[in-house]
Amino acid sequence: MVSDLDRKVDLLIIGGGPAGFFGALACKAARPASSVLILEKSAKPLSKVLVSGGGRCNLTNATFDPAQLVHFYPRGGKALRGAFSRFAPQDTMQWFESHGVALKTEADGRVFPVSDDARTIVQCLLSEAERAGVELRTHSPVEALHCGQHGFQVRTSGTEILHARTLLLATGGDRNSFALAAACGHTLIPPVPSLFSFAIRDTRLEGLAGLSAENAEIRLAGTRLQTTGPFIITHTGISGPAVLKLSAWAARELNTAQYQMDIFINFLPGFNPETLYPRLLEIREQNPDQTAYPQALGLSLPRRLWARLLAAADIAAGTLWRNCSNTRLYQLAQQITRAEFHLQGRGEFKDEFVTAGGVDLNEVDFRAMQSKLVPGLFFAGEVLNIDGLTGGFNFQNAWTTSYIAGQAVADYLNRL
Repeated sequence: MVSDLDRKVDLLIIGGGPAGFFGALACKAARPASSVLILEKSAKPLSKVLVSGGGRCNLTNATFDPAQLVHFYPRGGKALRGAFSRFAPQDTMQWFESHGVALKTEADGRVFPVSDDARTIVQCLLSEAERAGVELRTHSPVEALHCGQHGFQVRTSGTEILHARTLLLATGGDRNSFALAAACGHTLIPPVPSLFSFAIRDTRLEGLAGLSAENAEIRLAGTRLQTTGPFIITHTGISGPAVLKLSAWAARELNTAQYQMDIFINFLPGFNPETLYPRLLEIREQNPDQTAYPQALGLSLPRRLWARLLAAADIAAGTLWRNCSNTRLYQLAQQITRAEFHLQGRGEFKDEFVTAGGVDLNEVDFRAMQSKLVPGLFFAGEVLNIDGLTGGFNFQNAWTTSYIAGQAVADYLNRL
């Protein structure tokens, strides 16, 4: 523990997460003589890395084209386009592999350490920071910040004052930490949760936890917001890629509605009640003595979920097509393509917790990740109004913005 009451450093980083560490390493790589200090308010740095990806750490995503990559960011994608051209997922992978971390890419593009252990990533960052001479201080919450013309003053505890020539805010999406950016005059977009499951209580879902639909379209009622993909039924509602994606794109709308909204699920994307109903009539005509099963529609659904949709259309399981009336077939068409459910809250997604909101991107120069308002102030990671979909995209935002910030800090210090 440093006991100096009037300490001076070249770069002070607030936040001991992935963006803070990677920014420190980028600065030291470009300017080894720089004194770099990371302040982490908690007892353990990189704690978010440890729990990400179910403890495996979904490091990045193998979407290598910046033009495609930006589409995975509900907020901030446009601003990141140029940044990704400078430091992309393949650069992240090369950096970690060159520092002893073997990586693997799964079929869906997610990148993990071969060890399937997030501690591999944490140990790599800690070891490299120690080797580079980066100083880390835990249990060090910032109590006051002053942004001056010739640097920054930070009070951490008691009478200790830290003086920094440059400051990197890498505090993540913590609402309390946003006050530090506000202290320097920056505009904050209020944070709201993103990437969460939907809490739904509905007889069609009761007792079906663990069952999934391979491809469904989920739409938020009263909006044009919709996503397509797999989803899974949970004990409290629904989750899975399609749900998480919609929770991200509709983060503010859902928050405004206090997570009390209707959604429509289409189990057969490309159809609606009006176009599916004639098809059901044809199936009844062609297969009158067959049991009403989803395979006739080319629809792959768990048997018990299909039975619930039939029941909602007042059709008993095992009913022959010939015994399905026109009215019930239309009701079935509605249940298949426009099943309405009411959201009664949001759940958690334990693999990744993300907020939408943060420092207004219009006030940041993305060529250097530097404040347009305060010279020497830099930003990286989720403190910015940037959030990505699940799949390694939020970590890539951290790696890219912190790498650019760290290099820019080195250039800035060289010009002083």
